[in-house]
Amino acid sequence: MSNFKMAVVVIHGMGSQFSGVEQPSSALTFSRELHKRVERFVGADMGEVAWREVVWAHVLQGRQKEYLRKIKRRTGYDDVREFVVRNLSDAASYRQTPDGTDKTYEAIHAQVDRVMEDVRVQVGDQAPVLLLAHSLGGHIMSNYIYDLQRHLLDTGQTLHSTPVRNMQTVAGIMTFGCNIPIFLFAYPEASITPIAPPNSALPQGLRFQTWWYNFFDKHDVLGYPLRDCAPAYDLLVASREIRDVSINSGNIFTSWNPLSHNGYWKDPDLYEPVGRMIRNMLRVL
Repeated sequence: MSNFKMAVVVIHGMGSQFSGVEQPSSALTFSRELHKRVERFVGADMGEVAWREVVWAHVLQGRQKEYLRKIKRRTGYDDVREFVVRNLSDAASYRQTPDGTDKTYEAIHAQVDRVMEDVRVQVGDQAPVLLLAHSLGGHIMSNYIYDLQRHLLDTGQTLHSTPVRNMQTVAGIMTFGCNIPIFLFAYPEASITPIAPPNSALPQGLRFQTWWYNFFDKHDVLGYPLRDCAPAYDLLVASREIRDVSINSGNIFTSWNPLSHNGYWKDPDLYEPVGRMIRNMLRVL
């Protein structure tokens, strides 16, 4: 039996966050800097925390790289074009299609499946989970939880056999540089339904009033507050279930411009709240 009492599951956003062979979810790649700072903040108790990464860039990375190679002679292969292909095409490709021919949505969710099964095996069927999601990763995790909750509503049955796999043990969600609002314009505002609190299988002490913290920098053109994107989100903000937190992400060279989108990983305005949330969860366990 492991010594882990809870899990932190981290998912990256748009772009080539990882290259090379697929690694275990326990490997520290894109979240290494955040983990280092959180571990220093929390101290020895981090030994009770299973830190796991959801890596999904490779689902699209191969095709993006091959396309850039094919067009290089006709268009040039500059950094801006690579940025557009590797980042914006991630957002464009991650969608459900009515005819089911586009499998990217399912393939990315399969990576979340794999990590959550790791959490179940290593921490337990009812493992308390803290989700950390950067950029497009916030949209992915929201959809992943929404699909599980919709399946339960439609069928009366959970999709999986354990609470942790059904995302019913999530004590907290912390999104940063989140762009969920820009994916909602295709729907009438009144029809937009956020996820319900994903904590129904947790003890009362872990059902925090604010279960979703959304960090954004006003200079980050890819990060947005959740308030004002739809009336249902406004209700969650008003009830303090969701809290939008404006921070100044990055350093002297990046905090005042769009490069702040990648500054969250090392910023104390993010890693200190993450550390406090971990402490609060461990205090109850």
